[in-house]
Amino acid sequence: MSKLFWQTLKVAPAIFAASLLTANGANAQALPENGNDSSVNETLERIDRYQNNSTSSQSQVTNVNQLRDVSPTDWAYEALRSLVDRYGCIAGYPNQTYRGSQALTRYEFAAGLNSCLNQIERLIASSEAVTREDLDTMNRLAQEFEAELATLGGRIDNIESRTAFLEDNQFSTTTKLSGEAIFSVQQAFGEEVDSQTTFGDRVRLNFDTSFFGEDRLRTRLEAGNFDDILRSDVTGTDSTRLGFDAGGGNNIALDDLYYRFPVGERLNVWVGANSLDLYDILAVGNPILESSGTGALSRFNRRNPLVLRGTEGAGAGVSASLLDDRITVTGLYLTDNGNDPADGEGLYNGSFSAGGQVEFSPIENLDLALTYIRSYETGDSVDLSGGTVNGAAAEPFGEVATAANKFGGSVTYSLGERFVIAGFGGYADAEQLEGGDASGDIWTWGANVSILDFGREGAVLAFAGGQPPKFTTDEAGIAEDIDTSYIVEALYKFPLNDNILITPGAYVVFNPNHDEDADEVYVGVIRTTFSF
Repeated sequence: MSKLFWQTLKVAPAIFAASLLTANGANAQALPENGNDSSVNETLERIDRYQNNSTSSQSQVTNVNQLRDVSPTDWAYEALRSLVDRYGCIAGYPNQTYRGSQALTRYEFAAGLNSCLNQIERLIASSEAVTREDLDTMNRLAQEFEAELATLGGRIDNIESRTAFLEDNQFSTTTKLSGEAIFSVQQAFGEEVDSQTTFGDRVRLNFDTSFFGEDRLRTRLEAGNFDDILRSDVTGTDSTRLGFDAGGGNNIALDDLYYRFPVGERLNVWVGANSLDLYDILAVGNPILESSGTGALSRFNRRNPLVLRGTEGAGAGVSASLLDDRITVTGLYLTDNGNDPADGEGLYNGSFSAGGQVEFSPIENLDLALTYIRSYETGDSVDLSGGTVNGAAAEPFGEVATAANKFGGSVTYSLGERFVIAGFGGYADAEQLEGGDASGDIWTWGANVSILDFGREGAVLAFAGGQPPKFTTDEAGIAEDIDTSYIVEALYKFPLNDNILITPGAYVVFNPNHDEDADEVYVGVIRTTFSF
């Protein structure tokens, strides 16, 4: 069974591409409209469209001269001026236009009429003068648009009742609850791999609390059972690790616990007590594939493992936006055992990551980022590869304290509305701090392309690949990576609806752990993500 499936996996890309093209052609056919909608639903839909496209984007006009596209020579100028000056029931768009030549539906007119009627009622209630002629005109219009006004009134009553219900039954006035559940089936294949088909899960509950609207206290509970699935104990290399694996035997644990808040209009500050990660603060530069729940299937292709994976947990960060938000400068300091008072641990004497990033957009649709991280890792926690490969790049000098200066760059370019191209590169100079003073270099790179709305709206076809971190050195007696390993991935994100996303895909690791004598390892995955 496994042998047959392995052979099938090798020809899967051709079958996969053919099925996608078929789906794309089928989806291009026009869908019939539902002819069973009631008139009430049609009315509400029209009102929704009007409110979403018009009312919500307009602002009250206090002087007709505020409208850039209305001039004294226009035939309706005096009528508009009179309505603004006497009753104040004319609204304009944020760009200070009125768009008087734009077509108007009966429902849009009814909404504007309703606004003027309410204003006149307020004037009468406050004993201000309203001419008999205007009252007669409003009375005739109210009779003419009685049905539309009744519909608007009913919708307002419905919204008020729903709002009252939500206020009485809300979870919290300050906290929003969101969640994500992943069900995943996967298997690895290779001449030297003895793996079974496995079924794993990961569940997250996020409690996002805001105290004054622009801040966020993130508290996350997480459980998963991907402890040994597709890791080196099974496949011989951590390059096969899933991008969403989480262990713990499905025991619930506190994951993220950090607070982000603005200082003025240009500064943002992060303070974290647990699981504050480098990528929570720094720009990843891989928008389509960076998410663990909806991004790349492999761990390596989610983000640059040299500068965006490392020592993290507790600490702080700050970012500043400059030049109309075209440039963002960020600095951070994170440590993994900030709560440990033992010698060689704590907030400043244990493993840490410190550094910064400059992110900038020189032109529209192009984002660039340059990152520097200075890391120190104690012997019991050293892994400069970010868990994406085994051997020299992970522990260049063995299980001894190691420091590194890490440099990374990323580029993301959106080609129109359908294509996103991204890439990253990384370099680190590693230093041995115990038992010697050896040094060496680590290199990595990756690239990906995503086709948006492929086959249906919201679907994404993506291809990604690159070189996991590779260590080289001129030091005698220090093992280095002689050969070069590569990983190539293809995936298709297919949304069933707004809350369910199915992602089938596969990836292959060539020359695992930078050893050309090692056979390729193939991985097939079907991931289903539920978000709520």
